[in-house]
Amino acid sequence: MTVQKLPLEYPSTHHHPIAPSLRPRLGEIALRAARHGGILAVFFLAWELAPRLGFVEAAFLPPISRVLETGWKLLLNGQLPRHFASSLGRSVAGFVLAILVAIPLGLAIGRYRLFAQVVNPLLEMFRNTAALALLPVFILFLGIGEVSKVAIVFYGCFWPILLNTITAVITVDPLLIKSARTMGLSPVRLFYKVILPASVPTIFVGIRLAGAVSVLILIAAEMIGAKSGLGYLILASQYNFQVPEMFLGIISITVVGLLINVLLVTLERRLTAWKRNGT
Repeated sequence: MTVQKLPLEYPSTHHHPIAPSLRPRLGEIALRAARHGGILAVFFLAWELAPRLGFVEAAFLPPISRVLETGWKLLLNGQLPRHFASSLGRSVAGFVLAILVAIPLGLAIGRYRLFAQVVNPLLEMFRNTAALALLPVFILFLGIGEVSKVAIVFYGCFWPILLNTITAVITVDPLLIKSARTMGLSPVRLFYKVILPASVPTIFVGIRLAGAVSVLILIAAEMIGAKSGLGYLILASQYNFQVPEMFLGIISITVVGLLINVLLVTLERRLTAWKRNGT
């Protein structure tokens, strides 16, 4: 009689640390992170070495280590958090107000043709007016305080969201609408069950564009009339020839933009999960 040896390890389908379906996804994320990390490492290494090796004048482009050292000092004395919080608060306030106003208005314009014909001439006139061109008008009527800065951010963010919302409603697949109507959906349920969900991906294109615009317009506004904020930090550092502080402000602006974009991408993925799942 032969004795069959038992395997030393048993395959298990339970409590696997990483599901097989997630392995390709994790590998893709790791590869992408390595690529981006490698590019950023080369960029920052070049930034560090170029002024130290004399390729550029260190007075105009200080090494990144010196910029970060300056940032640490400003972080400890509270200046950087104060400027960062001021810019982020103004940007978010104007951005959120633009979302609350532009999306309902865009849905109404895209859905009701008569309403669109009435307001379209006014919209066409104002959407071709640059936000920064109106900044003196905002300051004249609202002063140089917080209200004018939030208002100019609101104005700049309003148009990308509005136009993309209108486009999203107009370009909804007519077959979806016809199918929903044949199932007996009322106009209100048709709007909330079909048109609005189908419009979300295109609306988020406008929201993400507005997120970038909110930072750019705010920085320009802070350079004109402000006593705090990253735009003020950059301009004041330039006037005083504090070059490390100036570059630190620029890097901080990039961080604000990245934070807003990451939050919007995460929110978009949650709201459009049905699209990726094919439901």
